[in-house]
Order: sequence, then C-alpha cells, then structure tokens
Amino acid sequence: MTVHSRPARPVLLGQNQYGKAENRVVRITRDGATHHIKDLNVSVSLSGDMDEVHYSGSNANVLPTDTTKNTVYAFAKEHGIESAERFGIHLARHFVTSQEPIHRARIRIEEYAWERIGTSGAGAKATGADEAGHSFVRKGQETRLTQITYDGASWEVVSGLKDLVVMNSTNSEFWGYVKDKYTTLKEAYDRILATEVSGRWRFGWSDDEQEMPDWEESYEQTRTHMLQAFAETYSLSLQQTLYQMGARIIEHRGEIDEVRFSLPNKHHFLVDLEPFGLKNDTADGAVYFAADRPYGLIEATVLRDGCEPRIPVDLTNL
Repeated sequence: MTVHSRPARPVLLGQNQYGKAENRVVRITRDGATHHIKDLNVSVSLSGDMDEVHYSGSNANVLPTDTTKNTVYAFAKEHGIESAERFGIHLARHFVTSQEPIHRARIRIEEYAWERIGTSGAGAKATGADEAGHSFVRKGQETRLTQITYDGASWEVVSGLKDLVVMNSTNSEFWGYVKDKYTTLKEAYDRILATEVSGRWRFGWSDDEQEMPDWEESYEQTRTHMLQAFAETYSLSLQQTLYQMGARIIEHRGEIDEVRFSLPNKHHFLVDLEPFGLKNDTADGAVYFAADRPYGLIEATVLRDGCEPRIPVDLTNL
C-alpha cells in the first residue's frame, strides 16, 4: 500500500489559543452568622498541541470549553477562593498538568469587592434582623485584576486594578512646556489633577520552590502606597506623579519587580465667568468644567533595578 505524505501547506497556522471567557463565580463562605463573599469574573485561555483541530477539525486534543467552565465552578467549591491569585494558580496548574496536549494556561480574573452593610443597632432586632453579617453593598471604587500564566515549569503573576478615580484639588502645576503656533493652553500654577488609574504590577515569584507572596496583603499594601504617593506628591506633571506612584510601590513591596500605569488626565478647566461679571479665582474656590474627552494619556513602566520589563506596553493586550 502506498503511503502518501501530506503536501506542504502554503499557509501556516500561527499563535492560537482557546478557552472560556468571563465565567462569573460567586463563592459564599459562612463563618457562623457572618458570611464572606468572593465575586470573580474568570477567563481561561489554553494553548499547546492544537494544530490538527485547525487544519483538519480533529478534536482529539481539545478539552471542551464547557469543561473549563465547569472546572472553574468545581474548583471554587473544592479549593475555595482565598485570593484571586491563588485561585488562578490552582486552575492554571490543573489544566497544564492534567491534559498532556495543553502546554500553557493563562487565567485572567477580575474581582469585584463588597463591603458589609451596618445595621442600626437595637432597632434592627425589632424587624427580625440579627447582625449585618450577611448584608453587603457592592464597592464601586475599582476592579481588582490578576493574570496567571503557567507553562508547566514557571509562573508569571501580573496583578493590578482599573477604574480607580483619584483627584488632587491643588498642589499641581503645569507650566514651562514647549509652545508653538498651535499652542493655546495657558500655564497653570494651581490646578486640579485627576486621573482614572489603570495599573498592573508583576511579581518576582515565578517558581514553586520560592515562597509565595501573601496575595491579599500585597494588594492592599500596594494600593495604599500608590494612593499615598498620589496624595503626597506636589505635582509639576502627571508623569512625575506616575513615577512617584510606581517608585513607592517598588521601594516598599519587595515581592514586586515591575509596575506599569496608564493614566488618562481627567482635565478640569476653569470656566470663564467674566461675561457675567464674576472672577473665577482658584484662591477663592473656583468653578471648573470637567471634560471627559479628548484627554491626555500618560503611560509608563517603573522597574526594580536589574529587572527586565515584561508587562505589555499596551495594557489592553494583557
């Protein structure tokens, strides 16, 4: 019998991956009458020996995306959700080690925070309520993020946040910039500085032999240092503030090697009130127009000395 070899392909398959995106999972842990919530949006992406499913349609190496969805929910029950990072590590390890064709797993997680609703004290008893151990209100300050990547040998953990809006109502200036015939912006010596922080930070932890960071403490402390740097920097530019935010994190959190921020400048312009006979002076408390677009967009990476940048320049490609 003659065996015919497959002819060379004029078109080749490039990078590919597949998985189940945005699996919403809420895990309630009961500590007596006090409950705890972990609310995650989990996306699973797998890659490996997947050429044939693209070339011939053979599913022999394909773990169904429905199975990855079921795994997310089963692991939430079996392992609990101590932190988004730890949960992502459990999932990534499982997919790579349990399925031979899968060589790399990437888990992206958004975490939505909740805080307890306080009762009115003795009055709550009259309506049949006990303590506020089971009532929550969704926090709207920011969304916590993490991305876990595992290839069977090493880990990469990049965490962060988005949608955190911050403002300094003073202690910000902007002057001495380049001017040409198209420049109309007036120099400012007392302005509002506001931005919506999108940040990612990469951990030095990459091997199971290393001690794993305390993910929850790390997030809270990183966020605190970032906000303190924003508040305590007398800013002559948003770039300067960005660098101070990243530097404060690197200096105080030894588990983090790299920080990248994308900071849109949420402009606040003094309103011209002279046509109405009113002086709009910042010293007296001014009135501003908050412009949503167009906006300046400031982005940069801050690194620990001796480390290489690995967080993608375009944060949307994370």
